[in-house]
Amino acid sequence: MTRAPASLRSLLLRRLWLPLLLLLLASAVASFALARHYAGQVYDRWLWDSAMSLSQLLYVRDGNAGIAMSDATARMFRWDTVDRVYGQVADDGRLLFGDRPVPAPAVPGNGEPLYYDAWIDGEAVRAVQVAIALPGARRPVLVRVAETRIKRHRLERRLLLSSLPLQAVVLLLAAAALRWGTAAVVGNVNRATQRLAAFDVQQLRPLPLHGDSPRELQPALDAINTLIGRLVDAQQQQQRFVANAAHQLRTPLAALQVRLESALRETDGDARRAALDAVLDGLTRLHHLTHQILMLNRSETAGSGALRLRPLDLAALCRDELERHADRAIAQGADLGYDGPEQGVPVEGEAQLLREMIGNLLDNALRYGRRDGRVTLSLSATPPTLRVDDDGPGIPAGERARVLERFYRLDTDGDGCGLGLSIVSEIANLHGARFALEASPEGGARATVAFPGSAG
Repeated sequence: MTRAPASLRSLLLRRLWLPLLLLLLASAVASFALARHYAGQVYDRWLWDSAMSLSQLLYVRDGNAGIAMSDATARMFRWDTVDRVYGQVADDGRLLFGDRPVPAPAVPGNGEPLYYDAWIDGEAVRAVQVAIALPGARRPVLVRVAETRIKRHRLERRLLLSSLPLQAVVLLLAAAALRWGTAAVVGNVNRATQRLAAFDVQQLRPLPLHGDSPRELQPALDAINTLIGRLVDAQQQQQRFVANAAHQLRTPLAALQVRLESALRETDGDARRAALDAVLDGLTRLHHLTHQILMLNRSETAGSGALRLRPLDLAALCRDELERHADRAIAQGADLGYDGPEQGVPVEGEAQLLREMIGNLLDNALRYGRRDGRVTLSLSATPPTLRVDDDGPGIPAGERARVLERFYRLDTDGDGCGLGLSIVSEIANLHGARFALEASPEGGARATVAFPGSAG
């Protein structure tokens, strides 16, 4: 069972929720760490105050330090309802105060108060060491004060718990803002979609580009309008083609009807046979016109993506088409010749289209050239280039672009339909080849198809 595609809103929410949660989590951790830092500074300041209180009890006698510590003062110093407090005063290793040694810091001090973490009786403590320089003393006295971390941990928990409601409120507000924001964005997309849904296929008018559409949708809307413009051009071109084709077919069909009616009225056998011959000639021309129209449509279909190029020998294709047109050339007394290699002219192409292109060039030369004239197909290999020359009346320079238009014909005695050169041009473009018309050294017209290079 195929799953329904996810909506744009759900995709946005899924993509934004995780970063938002991570951001809020990082904010909570940072806030907790900052609060813990400042709370630690407060308790560290209390340790320093306690150390300085002990320093106030120090004195010097005969160069040696001592401390005036009574039992009541010692009990007051150690009194705390939550944590255990430890104090130590030492003069060069001589203990002046303290019933339990406080571990020394791992790094020697530089005269400034030194705060550090330590362990006493298996409990984690926070300690400070202060070096007190007394007047008359031989050396500084080291005062250390340590305290267990119970109050600190309780404060950290309270800070954490107090921040959770605030973070929850922030999360809810962010969720509401996120849903509102995605709803607004999706609303703009939905409005653009509604304009697409209301698009009239029959009219093929460009979509209105309103300012409320997201900027990211503008390239898509522009691309759709560009596509609509191309469809309009293609539709107009197709309509012109159908109209021209209908006009071109209507004339020979009307002529056939007249000739058939004339043949039916004839009582003389020879006259009837002549009328039927005229009908057969008209049918031949109609078949040629229909074939050209179908071939032009096939070349257009190939141009839309159905063309499959394969390695081909252009020389073999040219020889095949020359053989196919040989009887016709003999029948009209024309000299149909070939100037080129017998094989080995590789190109990438579609065989039937290339045969049709070569055949149309030969047909055009035989149809519009002199009846007993000369038609020469020349082929060169590097790069693959074929030329068809005739010694007929040629094509005036001012008409060479127009004869490539569909159904356009010069005022000549030929019985063509005006599609042959259009088909040649279309097929050449499909193969990346360059098609050109110019004057021939033979005195007539020269048609040249130059391919982009060798396929070998």
